[in-house]
Amino acid sequence: MQEKTNNKTIAKNTAFLYFRMMFTMVVALFTSRVVLQKLGVEDYGIYHAVGGIVGFLSFLNSALSTGSSRFLTYELGTGNFDKLKRVFSTTLTIHIILALLIVLLAETIGLWFLYNKMMIPEGRLNAAVWTFHISILTAVFTLTQVPYNASIISHERMSVFAYMSIYEVSAKLGIVYLLTIGTWDKLEMYATLLFIVQMSVMVMYRAYCGKHFAETKYTFTFDKKIFKDIASFSGWSLFANGAIALNGQGILLLLNMFFSPSVVAARAISIQVNMAINQFVHNFRTATNPQIVKRFASGDVEGSKNLLLSSTKYSYYMMFILCFPICMTTNSILKLWLGEVPEYTVIFLQLILVQSLFQVFDTSFYTALYAKGRLRENALLSPTMLFICFPIVFLLFKHGFSPVVLSWASLVTYMVIALLIKPILIIKIANYTIGEIINVFRPCLIVTILSLPIPLLCNYYINKDSIFGFLLMVSITVTVTIAIIWFVGIEREIKNKILKKIYNDIKKR
Repeated sequence: MQEKTNNKTIAKNTAFLYFRMMFTMVVALFTSRVVLQKLGVEDYGIYHAVGGIVGFLSFLNSALSTGSSRFLTYELGTGNFDKLKRVFSTTLTIHIILALLIVLLAETIGLWFLYNKMMIPEGRLNAAVWTFHISILTAVFTLTQVPYNASIISHERMSVFAYMSIYEVSAKLGIVYLLTIGTWDKLEMYATLLFIVQMSVMVMYRAYCGKHFAETKYTFTFDKKIFKDIASFSGWSLFANGAIALNGQGILLLLNMFFSPSVVAARAISIQVNMAINQFVHNFRTATNPQIVKRFASGDVEGSKNLLLSSTKYSYYMMFILCFPICMTTNSILKLWLGEVPEYTVIFLQLILVQSLFQVFDTSFYTALYAKGRLRENALLSPTMLFICFPIVFLLFKHGFSPVVLSWASLVTYMVIALLIKPILIIKIANYTIGEIINVFRPCLIVTILSLPIPLLCNYYINKDSIFGFLLMVSITVTVTIAIIWFVGIEREIKNKILKKIYNDIKKR
C-alpha cells in the first residue's frame, strides 16, 4: 500500500513538473521574441553579458540546493524536529554569508571588470552598470532562497513550483507589455521589472514555507558539524557545476570582452533554444533513472545495465528527431521566431545542437556511476575537461579567431567526454564491457548516417523561406528519421510489442 502511494506521489509530482516545463517554455519562447525586438540586439546582448553574473552564480544554487534538500529530507525521515530546524537555520546562515561574500566580490572585482574589460557600446555604460547592480541584488536574494526551495522539495510539494511558475511567467508577460508602452530606458526597465518579479516570487515562497513548515522560521544558527557535512556532500557538485557555469554564462562574459553585444545575443539565443529541446529528453531520463538505481540496489545488476543501455539509445533517438530538423531549417525557424536574427545565431545553434547529441551519452552514462555511488573520478575528469576548454577559447579569441571557435571547442570537449572519458569510467567502475558500449554507439551512428542523404538532397531543391517549403522540409526530415529509427534502430521484439500495443488499443475502440 505504501509503495502504491509513493508511486502516485511520484506520478503526480512528475505531471506537475512536466506541466510547469511546457508552460514556461512556451511563454519563454514568445517573450524572447518581443524582448529582443523591444530592447534591440545590442541591449539584449548587454543584458545577457552583464546580467549573466546571475546565471554564472546559478551553479551555487544547483549544488547547494542538492545538499540542502538531501539533509532536510533526511531529518524529515528521522522525525527529529529540533535537528531539522538546526539544519534549516544553518543552511540559511551559510547562504546569507555566501551572498554577502558575492556582493563584496561583485561590487569590487566585478565592477572593475565591467568598466575595464567588457565591450559596452558608447552611451550604454550607465544602463549596463544599472543592470549589473540589479543583477547582483537578484543573485543575492536568489541564493538566500535556496533553503526554502529545498524545504518544499523535501516535503514533496511540487505543485507549489507549478503554480508559482504560472504566476512568474504571467508576470513576465506583463513585463513584455510594459516594455511596449514604457518610456524609461528599455534595458534598465527590463532589468528592474525582472528583479521585482523575482522579489515577489521569493516573498510568496517564503510566506508559504513559513505557514506550512515550522522548521523554516529562521533563528541565527551555525552548527559546525552540519556545515561540514553539507560542505563535504556538495563539494564535488560545486566543482562540476562550476565548470558547467564557466562554459555557459562564463563564455557569455568572455564573448563580451572580445566581441560586440550582438554576438552575445546570438549565443544567448542558441543556448535558450537548446535548453528548451533538452528538457524533453531530460524528462525521459528523470523517469528512467530511478529504476536504473533501484534495480542496481536490489541486486539486479544486469537489469540495471540493460535499462541504462537501452534508455541511452532511445534518448539519443529522441534528441536526434528534435535536433536534425532544426539543423536543416535553422535560418527559417529563427526568422519565423525572432524576425531579426543576430549574426552568428544560425551557426551557434547548429553546433550546440550537435553538441547536445553527444551530451546524451555523457548524462546517460553518468547514471551508472551514480547508481554505483562512485562519483569522485567523474567529478574530477569531466569538469576538468570543461575548465581546460575555457582558457583555450580565451587564447583563441586573443589571437583574433572567430567567435564560432567557442562552439567548436565545446563540441570537441563533449565529444571526448561522451565517447572516451565516460565509457572508460563506466567500464572501469560499473563493470560495463566494451561490447555493451559499442552496441549503444553502433545503432546511433547507423541511424544518423542513413538519415542524412535524403534530407540533405531535398535541402538543395526546397525553398525553406516560404511557409510551405519550411513545413515540407521539416516533414521530410522527421519522416525519414523516424522511418530509419523504426527499421534500423529498434530491436524486433520492441517493435512487436509496440505493434501489439497499437493493435490492442484499436481493437478496444
